[in-house]
Amino acid sequence: MRNTFLITLALIGIASCIQAQEVSKHALGLRFGGNDGIGTEINYQLGLGDNNRIEFGLGWNDGDGFAAYKITALYEWVFNLDGNFNWYAGVGGGLGQVVFGNSYPGDPDNETFFFMAGDIGVEYDFDIPLLISLDFRPELGFGDFIDDLDFNIALALRYQFN
Repeated sequence: MRNTFLITLALIGIASCIQAQEVSKHALGLRFGGNDGIGTEINYQLGLGDNNRIEFGLGWNDGDGFAAYKITALYEWVFNLDGNFNWYAGVGGGLGQVVFGNSYPGDPDNETFFFMAGDIGVEYDFDIPLLISLDFRPELGFGDFIDDLDFNIALALRYQFN
């Protein structure tokens, strides 16, 4: 009986310390980074509740001898750290394509690939409708050319609206 009381008291204490940060219904912006070779993304976040959202990204890179495109979707949970400062984590995946030019070394075939991704980051929600974030996104690719683990670090700026 005593253990049940102590466990209940501990759970109530932990629950009272947890603060949910309400996420914006809509956020649209750019995500700058792309260590995976894709580059900048047009990024959209759709708030699903007080502390979760879906994030969509369309990335592209028109490189020297190739062009690459990637569509990403992530489900994210947002947790408050302090005031307007949050951290978030999520999972998801996407689909992409690499189109090689004739001048690309080795003359590989064009490729469509899919990938699984995780996401963890921090964000600051300004009192104006601006959201700035820094995140780390490991991606596991499944294809002939894109078939490894890539690490994607990016800075994002988004305009929030309801």
